[in-house]
Amino acid sequence: QVQVVESGGGLVQPGGSLRLSCAASGIAFRVYAMNWYRQAPGKGRELVAIITSDGTTNYADSAKGRFTISRDNAKDTVYLQMNNLKPEDTAVYYCAARSTGVDYWGKGTLVTVSS
Repeated sequence: QVQVVESGGGLVQPGGSLRLSCAASGIAFRVYAMNWYRQAPGKGRELVAIITSDGTTNYADSAKGRFTISRDNAKDTVYLQMNNLKPEDTAVYYCAARSTGVDYWGKGTLVTVSS
């Protein structure tokens, strides 16, 4: 059974930092591209960051310079380090494991940036 579980969300003040984690099980983690998406209230889901199986990363313009995606294949876990958070970063953050023809999604973790 495949499981993708996000954690690390919470309430943080503007300018603060959070590190999200996403643990996957039931898949050959190292061959999957791992993706972070987010969905803000009343908006569609948007891609935030990707890390491929070989470690190549890509970011949405809104995340460049502030967010860092990384993976630990020994722990079957992907991380999203978020710095200098802004109120507009408030959203549910989702992790997705993607390989050819398959997507596995977590249920999300809520990040709220507010003073």
